[in-house]
Amino acid sequence: MRRGRACAHYPLEMILAFDTSSAACTAALFDDGGACLARRDEQIGRGHSERLVPMLAELLDGRTATRILAGVGPGSFTGIRVGIAAAHGLAIGWSAELVGMSSLALLAAGVERTGEVAAAILGGHGELFVQQFDSRGEPASALINLAPAAAAAATTSELVVGSGAQRLIDARGWGEARDAWPSAANALKVPVALRTLPAKPVYARAPDARVKEAA
Repeated sequence: MRRGRACAHYPLEMILAFDTSSAACTAALFDDGGACLARRDEQIGRGHSERLVPMLAELLDGRTATRILAGVGPGSFTGIRVGIAAAHGLAIGWSAELVGMSSLALLAAGVERTGEVAAAILGGHGELFVQQFDSRGEPASALINLAPAAAAAATTSELVVGSGAQRLIDARGWGEARDAWPSAANALKVPVALRTLPAKPVYARAPDARVKEAA
């Protein structure tokens, strides 16, 4: 799946947002008034390290940003690391401000609703990353990483969205599941506190891959 949109207005100050925490690779460029100038959304499964930089080059078309919002997870260990590494490189090259953005809040921001929503994505070992958000996108629960049955018991939102939504609903036996993916085009809908995080990974559990300690 690909979607693209662009216009010819090139403001001096721009915001670049992207997220690589899931099977989606998504990026968007905003002007200083918050209008989305261009976006890319692709479901690629794996291969973020190969696709992200070309996608950003297509999106930017020679432009640069003064602020970068990078998805920091939780989600894919490798995908998160790829995205944050790219963000740091761009921030250095452009002398741009770099901040982190909650990937679950970004997922929730794309859902039209009047009440709470739970964002649930598949994690490792058959577990789910889950967090509930209120109608304004603010956290309504802590971020949890649990097996489906335990996550279901800890989740009260009728609506659950994300790659793990159906699994949670099946375990709980009630509610509505919607398969959905994060889109960077919704980055500025994320509450400020959740898009001004440190630009470092949020895993919610220890990653399976571990960096060897120096001898």
